Amino acid sequence: MDYAIEIKFQELLKKLEPIFGGGLDAQSVLFLIGVQELGKGYQKFSKQQKTELLHVAVCTILEPYGFYKLIGRDEDNWPHFELIKELPSLDEKQQQHFIKEAILDYFENEFSENPEHLKIPEEYNKKI
Repeated sequence: MDYAIEIKFQELLKKLEPIFGGGLDAQSVLFLIGVQELGKGYQKFSKQQKTELLHVAVCTILEPYGFYKLIGRDEDNWPHFELIKELPSLDEKQQQHFIKEAILDYFENEFSENPEHLKIPEEYNKKI
């Protein structure tokens, strides 16, 4: 395990905490990324939509690694991706490490250490 990634991920969570409250983990950050990528801001999401938001987030963070390609958006502005290459077979710890690394890359590329630029309004804070 690369402890540097874990330390950086914990630092990211500390930066997000004042905005979204404590108790964040990789899955809740993926949900935030999904909402961000959908671009509609706060709204009530069904259980199915929440699952789809996680899928959008995973595809988004793995796109730079060459696993997915954005192929467009539907009439409701939901992004759709095409699988470009199969994901490697990883155990649970390796998966978590890879996801955290990809999340860190996403924030580094998208927000240049300014996670407060997330487009999720104040009223959504602490409702994740």
